[in-house]
Amino acid sequence: MTIFQLARGFWAHLKTRRKQQLAVLLVLMILASFAEVLSLGAVLPFLGVLTQPERVFTYPPIQGWLAWMRLNEPRDLLMPITLVFISAVLLAGMVRLLLLYFSTKLSYAIGADFSYEIYRRTLYQPYTVHISRNSSEVISGVTDKVSAVINYFLTPILSLFGNCVILISILSALLVVNPWVSLITFIGFGLIYGGVIIVTRKRLAAYSAQIADKSTQVVKILQEGLGGIRDVLIDGSQEAYSRLYQRADVPLRNAYAGSVIIGGAPRFAAEALGMAFIAILAYLMASKEGEIGNAIALLGVLALGAQRLLPVLQQGYMSIILLRSGRYSLRDALSLLNQPMNEALCGAGVAGLPFLQGISMRHMSFRYSDNTPLVLRNLNLWIPKGGRTGFIGATGSGKSTLLDIVMGLLLPTEGGVWIDGIKLDSSTQRAWHCYIAHVPQNIYLSDASISENIAFGVPPDQIDLDRVYCAAQQAQIAGDIDTFPDRYDTNVGERGVRLSGGQRQRIGIARALYKQAAVIIFDEATSALDNETERAVMDAIDGLDRNLTILMVAHRLSTLERCDQVVELWQGGVRRVGSYAEIVRSV
Repeated sequence: MTIFQLARGFWAHLKTRRKQQLAVLLVLMILASFAEVLSLGAVLPFLGVLTQPERVFTYPPIQGWLAWMRLNEPRDLLMPITLVFISAVLLAGMVRLLLLYFSTKLSYAIGADFSYEIYRRTLYQPYTVHISRNSSEVISGVTDKVSAVINYFLTPILSLFGNCVILISILSALLVVNPWVSLITFIGFGLIYGGVIIVTRKRLAAYSAQIADKSTQVVKILQEGLGGIRDVLIDGSQEAYSRLYQRADVPLRNAYAGSVIIGGAPRFAAEALGMAFIAILAYLMASKEGEIGNAIALLGVLALGAQRLLPVLQQGYMSIILLRSGRYSLRDALSLLNQPMNEALCGAGVAGLPFLQGISMRHMSFRYSDNTPLVLRNLNLWIPKGGRTGFIGATGSGKSTLLDIVMGLLLPTEGGVWIDGIKLDSSTQRAWHCYIAHVPQNIYLSDASISENIAFGVPPDQIDLDRVYCAAQQAQIAGDIDTFPDRYDTNVGERGVRLSGGQRQRIGIARALYKQAAVIIFDEATSALDNETERAVMDAIDGLDRNLTILMVAHRLSTLERCDQVVELWQGGVRRVGSYAEIVRSV
């Protein structure tokens, strides 16, 4: 995609309020350009009064002003013209500072908008999207690539536009002073910067692609190394992960360095040539009889103009370099911003589906993609409301996939799931999720307190502590919590590292009970518990309201002893359905 196509995509994602703020910023840029022209225009009379006050004093257009100010001698001009010059310079500086403040604040506000929207859209993506891509892509997009959009696209765009306005204003003022000298100066500087842009465009494109690619790799390697730190320590693979990180990080830093070098190099050549040009011009003008006074004033204006012109040219050039460097990162960020969203999942306060009878699966088949085999095939099953249904089967028989479909995380490829006669599809997923609580084999715990983990996803100031205590009692974890110094305010550490495996599992069960869902799904949730604790938890589960529907996948068949029906899966289909006793006899 070209820069202009990316810019259109960027503009489409801006909020109306941000577009209005950009319009205000444009007005401020124009005011800044006027302030620059005013400060530059004040130089000529200031230098004229310093070098030839008598000549300025007799200048016809200012006679009325002199009479109003009651200035009778040429030297009386020095104080007012000095004050005018200082005021013009200070005004230009203040306006530029104000422009910097507002443009920077606006840039990072837009970055916050984009980062939030990418994260929000990602959270609303279907489960199939999440399992099909690496989370490092999203993390890199939300952090590094949104930052790159600000630093390598929006800020340079604002800077480039502002500098163009100021450049035109300064050049116009210099053309009034001396057209030929100003044009030669501008063309010379322009050729230097333009030549460098043409020569380095391919190298910058390569750097841009490398920055976008390697930043994602760095996040991925960090996640893998720190996420599997136990295995890394046990296997002694620290050096392997360190080398992988180095192979991704060093090219990334080199690409950043290359972009900075290309961006800064022309400045030194332009400054040297500019000073040489002014020196030659001074020599030629000073060589003429009687021209030394005019030469000083003119050279002062040109020197100040060049001093203002060079930074503007350099910043404009640097903006173009940054735009080229951040092109691929902007493309990646826009692809995340363009993620489609299912509007049915976005509504607040979605009413649940009617659930009075049960869950029916009819001729249901599922595959993860068109080029993968069927995981479930022609499956038919009835799960009554309030029943306890257990699932067993060999690894790969489709137990976890079946539960994901029942939870509405995945939709069948063929056939379907009906809740009291209403088909579960993209329009009814969110309504069904209101009824579901899930206890997986590996419980995710956030680096927060026990009460916050039990009431997962609920703001701390909205947690119902009575429900937390009740859920902890039912999950057989309350006794352990009471032994901790901070009890329910105890921080569990990242992923619950300060708790035992059994404690983490029971907090996961308490989390499901806190939700007070109509259906709780246990996906080998008691596998980390010892026999005694498992029996206590199963007693608690068995004592729950009989209107509560429980689906349970268990590693040990004995765990399903109290289930009303046990379903055995085999090669993606139902092999047999029966009571626990019937299944035990047939094994």
